[in-house]
Amino acid sequence: MLFFFVSAIIFFGGLLVVCYKYNYLLMLLLGLEYISLGLFIYVFFYFSFFDLEIYFSVIFLTFVVCEGALGLSILVSLVRMYGNDFLQSISILQC
Repeated sequence: MLFFFVSAIIFFGGLLVVCYKYNYLLMLLLGLEYISLGLFIYVFFYFSFFDLEIYFSVIFLTFVVCEGALGLSILVSLVRMYGNDFLQSISILQC
């Protein structure tokens, strides 16, 4: 039961980071990783508690890793193009 509480704290902590630290892309990506970690802990222990198959958690981790890799590649390309990861300096109208 403690793991469900810990996963909820991690999830809502990541949600707060995404809501309040949206100026920098790196902080946004870290908040998304915290949200994914909280969801993974919750899903893993939920499936373990009810003796269900936990293969879904492996598939979920695969998608989380892909999301992290895509986020980091976007971060690297933005830093190379604009010189920083400040989201306000990025304009959609620029090519």
